[in-house]
Amino acid sequence: MAEPKRSIGFGWLAIIAVALGVVIIGVGVFRDDATPTPGASPSGGVLTGLTVALDPGHNGGNAASPDQIGAAVPDGRGGTKACNTTGTATADGYPEHAFTWDVALRTRDRLEAMGATVLLTRDSDDGVGPCVDVRGTFGQENDADVVVSIHANGSEDAGLRGYFAIVSEPPLNEAQGIPSVALAEALLGSLEDAGLTRSSSYPDGISFRSDLAGLNHAERPTVILELGEMRNGEDAALMSSAEGRAGYARAVAAGVLAWAEDQA
Repeated sequence: MAEPKRSIGFGWLAIIAVALGVVIIGVGVFRDDATPTPGASPSGGVLTGLTVALDPGHNGGNAASPDQIGAAVPDGRGGTKACNTTGTATADGYPEHAFTWDVALRTRDRLEAMGATVLLTRDSDDGVGPCVDVRGTFGQENDADVVVSIHANGSEDAGLRGYFAIVSEPPLNEAQGIPSVALAEALLGSLEDAGLTRSSSYPDGISFRSDLAGLNHAERPTVILELGEMRNGEDAALMSSAEGRAGYARAVAAGVLAWAEDQA
């Protein structure tokens, strides 16, 4: 059983209690018309010393590389999974890979403005992969404190909408247990505070799964965050707008900050 990373230090946590109120003001919320309220960018270095890995789901070149993304890789529980998939898209054709890439970049900028070191599992939106096992081990291989994998769901039922988180179950190491659930709850709370709709499929907001290699391989607190349903008209409109993606990024960054504050 792999050991999770050392306990997070208190160098950057000590400042959070003082600065948290100011930062939260800058996070902003979604208005009733589903557009984010403008807010100031966070600043002040409250997350200095924290390393965050962001995993933008899928990639722009996946669809053109079926053999590569269809190759079998270890699923972390003794079986195999496909290297990756193309992801889903809105009815108008806005793809998940573009959505996750944009939200990840915006989230990175906000976290870096708060002093965090932010690493991305891919460096563009026109490549292929990486495979899900590589994404899963990315956190420990890059000495990250926490990993957030950004996705959007593609339910066939267009009436379904809303966000939810996915956590590995049963956990294969300590980090996949309570620490990952705590991360999920912090992110779910920030999305709720932003005025977004929680998925009716998961009233508690968390789906527990054993079949996702990106979670099974993780040795850091790790969550897959499904920010909404791309085939739902209301969610799709929000995801397809720059203002909506900026709002999602504010909420994700706020969730990471809330998780960090909880560690104190």
